[in-house]
Amino acid sequence: MSEANTAPRVLMVFPKFYENSMWNFKEAMELQGARAPAPPLGLITLAAMLPPAWQVSLVNRNCEELTDEQIRAADLVMTGGMLPQEPDCLVVIDRCVALGTPVCVGGPAPTSTPEVYDKADFLVLGEAEGILDKFVAAWEAGERRGRLTAEKFKADVTTSPIPRFDLLTFSHYLYIGVQFSRGCPFTCEFCDIIELYGRAPRTKTTPQMLAELDRLYGLGYRGHVDFVDDNLIGNKKAIKLFLPHLIKWQEDHGYPFKFSTEASLNLADDDELLGMMRDANFFALFTGIETPDEATLIQTQKKQNTKRSIADSVHKLYEHGMFVTAGFIVGFDTEKDSISKAMSLCISQTGIPIAMVGLLFALPNTQLSRRLRKEGRLYENYAATTADQGDQCTQGINFVTLRPQRDVLADYRDVLQEIYDPPNFFDRVRVVARQVKRPRFAAQKLNWRHIAHDLYSLLRVCWRMTVRRPELAKHFWSVFLETARRNPAALEAVVTNMVIYLHVYPFSRYVIREINSRIADLDAGRWVQPPVLAPEAETCKAPPVGKVVARAEVKHLAAVA
Repeated sequence: MSEANTAPRVLMVFPKFYENSMWNFKEAMELQGARAPAPPLGLITLAAMLPPAWQVSLVNRNCEELTDEQIRAADLVMTGGMLPQEPDCLVVIDRCVALGTPVCVGGPAPTSTPEVYDKADFLVLGEAEGILDKFVAAWEAGERRGRLTAEKFKADVTTSPIPRFDLLTFSHYLYIGVQFSRGCPFTCEFCDIIELYGRAPRTKTTPQMLAELDRLYGLGYRGHVDFVDDNLIGNKKAIKLFLPHLIKWQEDHGYPFKFSTEASLNLADDDELLGMMRDANFFALFTGIETPDEATLIQTQKKQNTKRSIADSVHKLYEHGMFVTAGFIVGFDTEKDSISKAMSLCISQTGIPIAMVGLLFALPNTQLSRRLRKEGRLYENYAATTADQGDQCTQGINFVTLRPQRDVLADYRDVLQEIYDPPNFFDRVRVVARQVKRPRFAAQKLNWRHIAHDLYSLLRVCWRMTVRRPELAKHFWSVFLETARRNPAALEAVVTNMVIYLHVYPFSRYVIREINSRIADLDAGRWVQPPVLAPEAETCKAPPVGKVVARAEVKHLAAVA
């Protein structure tokens, strides 16, 4: 190990995500020659915050193996991430402990449940900008164990440096992420964003964001850039001030990037904002719809989706050049009767091809988990994760439901069966093909290398849809040829959704089998309800902000994931 006054060799390790997930897009990655959807933006931002003399390397476990030699060669391993990465993160910690290399852990999951990560030498809880300097000072002073906690919601994101994009191999990823804002003004009961980052969205400056794009451009990256904000329009004033500069940057550089992001559905109410996003070349948007049931939206405090036509709102986004993916949830307390028909109809009317439907899952440290515990309905093991676990598609419902659990599961199964049946899916793609109005940019420069790559990928898609999945061939060719004839500018959106379907279609069938198995266990009396947590409120004493505690429980530098 290096002496305290010697610049350390730091190995950053990004843990694996669950294998059984709707979000891993395996087929899309294979077709594009990628290894993971997106790089670890949090870790490469953290890397940029470390002293310049510190020697930093990166291993993304979703792209490559982590060897014992790499761990031994490091003076310090820094790791952490989100809940779906927790099992592998614990594996990484155990390996570091066994090999005698100090390990520092942070990120959203460790910040929410630090007790799970007790074996780590350092726990750094909260946003990195608010605490990392104290960790660096502790390390350089010779400390090798400790726990530090940042003051909540106080990190100044205008001090966040340009991420270390140079640590990435761009070809490993479907897209690259950047972050403009942190936090969300809404109070959705089931969401942990406001618990981690607060309700007053903090934004970077325009020069900061353009500098990040300059760095990506200078490193030779072209193509898809995702604004990873949990709600890009959380601070409408700030994003409206930024977008004209982004449009000018795109024009000056020949539109090298196309953008995607996540935003609340009330974006559809603002024509000015929609126009600027179109002119900046935003082409895809994820939004949380959750449910068509207004009583449920009110109960879960998602009032921004009430008193509106969800379908009309989505079609407005199509008109401004963006195709939409959306999240839906089954299992809310206010579902008095079956929700499956209403939800399937809502998805059909919106024409959203990829609807991420999951079972309600009470995340740690949310209003929902606190309420369920108070009501004596939260399972003791509600936050437990295992290496073979799936996502909320198969592992949701970690609490006692008010409706019979069998009814909730049957509703969920029926929605998946309906929306991902090939004719129904391709009907929604046809809506995208007809309604998405992609803009044309006079200043856009052609990149022949990317065009050749896209054409090769398209040929592979055609082969997969025709030969590997012959049951999809007639639907694929019908929609593809109609789009090419009537609205060729929408072809990219259409093909993108159909490529994702190559993963989602078999995955939905897998989930249906899993849900049917759970229903069979319920019917046969084989399922035993887990014990629930006592209703008493948890008492968790946090260490003083910024203080290094003698023994370590380091939770992640949550901030920039």
